[in-house]
Amino acid sequence: MPIWGWALVAVGAVIVIALIGWGVMRSRRSRSLRSRFGAEYERATADAGRRAGESELAGRVRRRQELDIRPLPLASAERYVREWRDVQARFVDSPAGAIQEADLLITAVMRERGYPMDDFDQRAADISVDYPEVVEDYRRAHAVARSNERSMAETEQLRRGLVYYRSLFERLLDRETESSRMTG
Repeated sequence: MPIWGWALVAVGAVIVIALIGWGVMRSRRSRSLRSRFGAEYERATADAGRRAGESELAGRVRRRQELDIRPLPLASAERYVREWRDVQARFVDSPAGAIQEADLLITAVMRERGYPMDDFDQRAADISVDYPEVVEDYRRAHAVARSNERSMAETEQLRRGLVYYRSLFERLLDRETESSRMTG
């Protein structure tokens, strides 16, 4: 076989190896994102397609790495816990008021932790990196709070909204999980 024939075979082999390597890397990326984001991975890829959804999730991770998210000082955490108990207690007499207060309290906790507060969708995306298991609860709670602002939420919806907010609230204040996330 002439030299140019061997050169073509070598180039073909390099291309095949590169394609296999690219496929393996892409598969690892998919597994990593699926493992990290769980149901949020399914949501993102269902909405935008696999490639675009994975790109979106990878972008969230990069953005989150640039943010200065910090645990709450113990005094702040204790104050927020007391405020949350007050919100829950007020639900009996004023479900609509309690959901508004819960929304404001979650916002205050997130702000103090260092999450940017510009836009709800961006907040949810940022939260999804740290708390993918509750980001959908956050979206649902926020939707209930918005319905409540238009006086369109019923008491049962408000109750569920408060439960959804509580799931995020507990994660935002979970100091043990926070310290393991920072070291792991």
